[in-house]
Amino acid sequence: MTISEFLGKFKSTYLWGNLAAMALVVVALALGFRFGIDLYTHHGESIPIPNILHKRYADAEQIVNSLGLEIEVSDTGYVRSLPPGAILEQTPGPGERVKSGHIIYVTINATHSPTITLPDVIDNSSLREAMAKLTAMGFKLGKPQSVPGEKDWVYGITVNGRHVVAGDKIPVDATLIIQVGDGQLDQSDDINYVDPEMENDNTDDESGDIDNFQEIPTPPDQPENNNTEENTNTGE
Repeated sequence: MTISEFLGKFKSTYLWGNLAAMALVVVALALGFRFGIDLYTHHGESIPIPNILHKRYADAEQIVNSLGLEIEVSDTGYVRSLPPGAILEQTPGPGERVKSGHIIYVTINATHSPTITLPDVIDNSSLREAMAKLTAMGFKLGKPQSVPGEKDWVYGITVNGRHVVAGDKIPVDATLIIQVGDGQLDQSDDINYVDPEMENDNTDDESGDIDNFQEIPTPPDQPENNNTEENTNTGE
């Protein structure tokens, strides 16, 4: 092939037509990829997060889904004043803007109140120690109830009039009543108490003290009647 024939092919409309078609295909693919990615990722689109706090989960789910968003429970809590299943927290928060399909994570109110295990404070601590420990654990305490016993000593705990013991599961919203001694029982009322006078008498005996009175035994070789006769003769 001569140089003139080679250059002549560049003047062919068929060649330039194919090149133009290829260029158009490349441009079309580039534009399609560009707009396809934007469409898939919802480029430039944002949806404000609605406020679903304190709403029931079923109602919140309907509101969120109507906006093209999703909802998912991530945790549970407990608020006595709200109904079970109510939304306590949401992430992202109300007003934040997200893309369609974004998941809103929520914390819902538990169906039953959570419980706390009662520690060993009955007949094992003073009123001050028991109140400090129970309060730190999250228990609610009512006014202590006085019972006969050593002053400020914990003798029992009641919940709604029922006695509870260490290890029982107590609802967090229940009120504990501590039964505390009123000081009527003194340490001297112990059953092992010994009268001081009796104790002193026993101590004297054990120490070896001798009574002032001591009986002198009669010698075996001198009967009492012989002594009596001698005393009579001497008198005469």
